[in-house]
Amino acid sequence: MAPPHPPAGTGRADPRALAHPMRTRLVTELRLHGTATSADLARRLDTNTGVTSYHLRALEAAGFVTAEDGPGRRRFWSAVQDSWTPAGEPGEAGEADETEAALSTWLDHDLVDLFTRRAHTHIDTATEDPAWAAATGLQDGAVLVSADQAVALRAELDAVVARYRRIGQGTPGARRVVAWTALLPVE
Repeated sequence: MAPPHPPAGTGRADPRALAHPMRTRLVTELRLHGTATSADLARRLDTNTGVTSYHLRALEAAGFVTAEDGPGRRRFWSAVQDSWTPAGEPGEAGEADETEAALSTWLDHDLVDLFTRRAHTHIDTATEDPAWAAATGLQDGAVLVSADQAVALRAELDAVVARYRRIGQGTPGARRVVAWTALLPVE
């Protein structure tokens, strides 16, 4: 998987800004939970506000987050993108230098680690809310496709997630869920 698309309207974002675990955690936290102050993020990620602010400013300079001034000295940070997506369209081959390829591999591993932590938390706490346990969970399914068909499948899955991205706004009881997709060759 290539580095994420550059955020719209900001030119090419520098994916090297994500080459620190705290930065990927900050972007993910903002994507999943919305706008927050550096103090809110520091509390959620169990770090201090100085470190959090430093990394947020680096992410802002690279085009991955934006900030708006609030009352007093408070700044409210938001992720520029709603999801991680590979650069280019599905199936589009891109030229990556050695550094970009290494960064892309690192980001993929970091995303898998995040998925693993969230999946374990879900499994360990699923019985706390039976209705949500029944509505969510893990699933796999094998399909037999060519490379071109896999590109089409990925595009369809992306479209479904995009359709549901904000469908629950204003709906009582709606909760944010994350949909992970991974098309991985078996052989």
